[in-house]
Amino acid sequence: MIEETPPPILPETFPAPLREIATKVRDGVRLDAADTMVCLTTPHVLHLGRLADTVRRRLHGNRTFFNVNRHINPTNVCVYTYNCKFCSFAALPGEEHAWEMSHEDVYKHAAEQGGNAVTEFHIVGGLHPDLSLDWYLEMMRGLRERFPNAHLKAFTAIEIGWFAKREKLSLAEVLVRLRDAGLGSLPGGGAEIFHPEVREIICDGKLDADEWIEVHRIAHKMGIRSNCTMLYGHVEKPEHKVDHLMRLRDLQDETGGFNAFIPLAYHPENNYMGLKYHTTGLDDLRHIATARLVLDNIPHIKAYWVMITPRLAQVALRFGADDLDGTVVEEKIYHMAGAGTSQQLSRPELERIVREAGFVPVERDTMYNPLTPRPAEAAVAS
Repeated sequence: MIEETPPPILPETFPAPLREIATKVRDGVRLDAADTMVCLTTPHVLHLGRLADTVRRRLHGNRTFFNVNRHINPTNVCVYTYNCKFCSFAALPGEEHAWEMSHEDVYKHAAEQGGNAVTEFHIVGGLHPDLSLDWYLEMMRGLRERFPNAHLKAFTAIEIGWFAKREKLSLAEVLVRLRDAGLGSLPGGGAEIFHPEVREIICDGKLDADEWIEVHRIAHKMGIRSNCTMLYGHVEKPEHKVDHLMRLRDLQDETGGFNAFIPLAYHPENNYMGLKYHTTGLDDLRHIATARLVLDNIPHIKAYWVMITPRLAQVALRFGADDLDGTVVEEKIYHMAGAGTSQQLSRPELERIVREAGFVPVERDTMYNPLTPRPAEAAVAS
């Protein structure tokens, strides 16, 4: 296993463009926007990873987190099907690949995916024009009643904004009703890239950056924690990503409500963007390392193995990531965009990946409290 105390940083051993950043990391000084630009553009990714690994080990030692989770996507019917050009998940009503689950379908699916042996249900879907907020509230109450051990992490800021618009309610009113029905926390999806130059191209008409931030600000002030994301590898430029990361860090300074940041690699298949290239492993490691160095107030950085493969996620543990997400079992959004990864990793597989990278696997709940596995959980996750 790796040492809990990272080796000392000697700035003079780093390439010249990274020496000032190395000095700041050594001394615990916050990186600024100019530093962030260097991180996102430097060719010296291995050195960047070394710095990020130092910060990661300061925060978490040799622990790497994962959870026993399952995804539920009640529908992919979405009013923004043609607005989000990067999305391969959404469909219009009546299209061959469209689906809409009933409440009983949702409950049956949750039971088949492990039920009370699961510690988290991750629930997101399309913006269905005909499903009311009351429909979702009943779904949440039904899940909470049937599976009281499972935390309900549900609905992106985009969905919250849609509920408010459709029902003519304030964002706070929507969040209160969802919280009372069982909502435990929010996922971080829908952030994409905040800058309007990019949003106009990839998701014109969708909830804008200020609105996304406001949803999370209100949730945090209500005690509802959340994650945050950034979608990279499409038409964005480094300066757009600098702006995005700074805005996330500013909100975290204000509220402290983000649990984790997840860099999301764009997948080009089956959407309207017209791009043909995938991010490289170097791209993925660079974004994870940059996130760990820049987002000094967000405790956890996730290497989402579903998107970047388990092998690269394992390497990412040495580039600043301290979390691998979970066991998942069925993931539709990124696989419909062309992800070629498995849709499931068992607990033993996740633990092996972590141990062989030199870290100690720690099963967690959604709030990153370490858990002692129960026998039923071990069975369903195997």
